[in-house]
Amino acid sequence: MVDIETVLATAFWGNTVQDYAIATGMLIAGILVLWFFKFVIIQRFKRLAERTKNDLDDMVIEAGNAIGWPFYVILSVFVALKSLSVHPALDKGVYFLLIITLTFYAGRIVHKIISFFAEKWDKKNDKKGSVAHSPIVNMLKTFAQAVLWIIVILVILDNLGFDVTTMLAGIGIGGVAIAIALQGILSDVFASVSIYFDKPFEVGDFIIIGADMGTVEKIGIKSTRIRTLQGQELVVSNQELTSSRINNYKKMQRRRIVFSFGVTYDTPASKLQRIPGVVKKIIDKEDLADIDRCHFKSFDDSSLTFEVVYYMKVSDYNKYMDTQQSINLEIVKAFDKAKIEMAFPTRTVHLKK
Repeated sequence: MVDIETVLATAFWGNTVQDYAIATGMLIAGILVLWFFKFVIIQRFKRLAERTKNDLDDMVIEAGNAIGWPFYVILSVFVALKSLSVHPALDKGVYFLLIITLTFYAGRIVHKIISFFAEKWDKKNDKKGSVAHSPIVNMLKTFAQAVLWIIVILVILDNLGFDVTTMLAGIGIGGVAIAIALQGILSDVFASVSIYFDKPFEVGDFIIIGADMGTVEKIGIKSTRIRTLQGQELVVSNQELTSSRINNYKKMQRRRIVFSFGVTYDTPASKLQRIPGVVKKIIDKEDLADIDRCHFKSFDDSSLTFEVVYYMKVSDYNKYMDTQQSINLEIVKAFDKAKIEMAFPTRTVHLKK
């Protein structure tokens, strides 16, 4: 009959059978516990998270799912080996493997978090109608993730005994050389980031830049595309936009309108006194206009000039032109009825005999 105690006390490779049995039990128990955590606990939390309106719990679930089986197995092996007397090289190898997988999956979790917040920001802009900013969000997300994985690789190499300082110096010199070579492109890229966060204009805004004007159709990483009033597409570099004065008519709450008209010099004073009241009544009838003032402004070469100021309640240019046209037509009708003559450039020549 086999003596179990004798078998358990049998030693080989520096450990007894009992030690190997305990280590195996620890390995299996560790894998089962981690399996229970991944496929039971996380899945239960996932079902609960689907019922809530908060997005942060979804992010936590995504981070938990980002951890794969290699990490669970290596962690269980590492813990199990601590109960055994093993060769230092094996112990060190498993330790390095654990560090590599731990760093890798930590990077994956941060990668998921960056993607989560980038998508959330993108959806927020989507609701505001700023879909054209998505390329900039994707660029920032890609840049952040690239920096993250460079850090992950450097941490892994540092733990493996490589001289990371020399590598960092090389990366720094290479980065400076690339930045110098791509100075113009990088200026436009940083300008696009400035436009994205500062928001001097958005897609759909009507803007004026110097002598050019039009509606913003797309805000890209390097340039912005504007549809001019003539119909052609104007492509302007983002650097030029951020260094120019921009008139944004979309953000104008109301439009101040100033216009003038003249009547002839032979218009009687009594009729001149009636003109401001006539104009005020005409503008008061317009739903989108608020009269500010109407004055007999000046004695010009060919006319007695009146100046009118009113405010449009909306910024839409077409509605302004419709309103101005209506006002002009009503003024012409009122002046015809009152026998008031509109002035036009004339010259009177007096001849002496």
